Amino acid sequence: MRYFWYLTVRQMGFWLTWVLIPIVVEIVPAFISAILLLVRNRNRTKEPMPMKLPFITVIVPVYNSEATLYNCVKSIKDSTYPSKLIQVILADNQSTDNSFGEFARAQTDFGLNMQLIKTKKGKANALNASIYQSIGTYIINIDSDGTLEKNALMNVVLKFENHLDISALTGTILPRKDMIKRTKNFPLRLLRKNEYFEYAQAFLSGRVIESYSDQLFTMSGAFSAFRKSTIMKTFMYDTKTLGEDTEMTFQIRDRLKKKVLICTDAIFYIDPISGLDELYRQRQRWQRGELEVAKSYMRNNASLKNFFTNFLVRRMIIDHTFIFPKMIWLFASFVLLFLRYSPVILGFSYVVIYFLYVLVSTLNYFCVRLLLGKFQNEERFYEKLLWVTLTLPMYNFICSWFRLIGTLNVSEKNHNWNSLSFKDESKNAYKIVRRDVRNLERNRY
Repeated sequence: MRYFWYLTVRQMGFWLTWVLIPIVVEIVPAFISAILLLVRNRNRTKEPMPMKLPFITVIVPVYNSEATLYNCVKSIKDSTYPSKLIQVILADNQSTDNSFGEFARAQTDFGLNMQLIKTKKGKANALNASIYQSIGTYIINIDSDGTLEKNALMNVVLKFENHLDISALTGTILPRKDMIKRTKNFPLRLLRKNEYFEYAQAFLSGRVIESYSDQLFTMSGAFSAFRKSTIMKTFMYDTKTLGEDTEMTFQIRDRLKKKVLICTDAIFYIDPISGLDELYRQRQRWQRGELEVAKSYMRNNASLKNFFTNFLVRRMIIDHTFIFPKMIWLFASFVLLFLRYSPVILGFSYVVIYFLYVLVSTLNYFCVRLLLGKFQNEERFYEKLLWVTLTLPMYNFICSWFRLIGTLNVSEKNHNWNSLSFKDESKNAYKIVRRDVRNLERNRY
C-alpha cells in the first residue's frame, strides 16, 4: 500500500501536473480552434468584384535593399491589380548601398507611378513620411526584401471593399519554398522547413482564430494594409519601439475601436531564415517589441483577475509567462533524479508532453491545408511537410529559449536590444561559467 501511494501520488503526480499545463493551455484550445476553422471555412465564398476599383498606395521602406528591391517592385508590377491604379512610394531611410540604382532600373523597366523619398533612419520614420505622401484610398505596406503573390493586392482591396467595418488587415507571410528546396545544407534545410511550417500555422491558424473574435495581437510589419481614413486618425507609427507594427495594431483596435483582421488569401513571400544567428536575433527583437507594447497598453488592466476578460492579459500569460515553468522544469528534472524520482517516470512525462505538442501541430496542419487550398503550389509543398510535426516541438522549444533571453535583456539599463549573434553570446556565457567555476574552486581552498 505504501509503495502504491508513493508511486501514484508522489511520482505519477509529478508528470500529471506537468502535463496538465499544455493540455489546458494548448491542447484543448487547439481542438476547439480546429473545429471552428473547419466549420467556418467549409463553404468559403469568393469576394465579389466592385463596379470600380479604388486607387491604392503601396509603401516600401528601403534600407540597403540593393539585392532585393528590383524583384519586390517587379512583384507589384506583375500583380493582377491594375498598375494605373497603384502609387508606389519607396522610402529610403539612409541606405548606404546602391538601392537608388535599383529604384532607377525598376522605374525604367516597369513604368509604374513610383517615387523615391528620403527619410530619417528607421522603418517607423520611413512609414510615417510615406503615409503623408500617399494619395490612395488604401495604404499597403510591404518589406523590400520580399515579393507579393500575384493576387495579393487584389484580394486585400476586395476584402476592404466588401467589408466596410474592416479598418486594417494583415497578409499571410510565408518563406519562399523555392529557396528552401534549393538548400543543400541539411541542418539549415531542416531549420527552414520548420520555419515555413511555423509561419503557415501562425498565420493560417493562429491569426485566423484571433480574427474571429477581433483579437489579432499584431499585424505583420512585412505586409499590412489600412484604410487611409483610419490611419490618419492614429498617432502614426511609434519611432521609439521595436514593435511598431504591434503598437499600430493596438492603436487601431483599442484606441480607435476599429476592426483589425487577417486576409488569408493575400500572401507575401520572404526569404527563409539564414541560420541560427538570425533566428536568435529575430526572436529577441520580437519579444522585446511585444513586451514594450504590452507595457503601454496594460497599465490599467494587468491583473490576473482579467485573464478571462482581457485577451491581452491572457495572451501575455500564456505566450510569455509560461516560458518560465518550461525552463524551470527542464532543470528541475535533473534535480529530481537526485531526490530519488524514477528516471522512467520523468522520461515518460517528457514523452507524453512531446506527443501532445505533436498532436497540436497535426491539428493545425489540416486546418492550414484547408486555407491553402486555392494556392495549389503552396498546398502541395505544405502537404509534404507533415513529418515536421515531429520536429516542431524542439524548434519551438529553442525559440522559447531565445524569447526568454530577449525578455531578460529587456531589463538591461540601456535601450538597445541585444544584437549579439548566437555564437558570440554562447562564447560569452561559456566565459562567465568558467570564471564562476574557478571562483568556486578558489573559495573551496
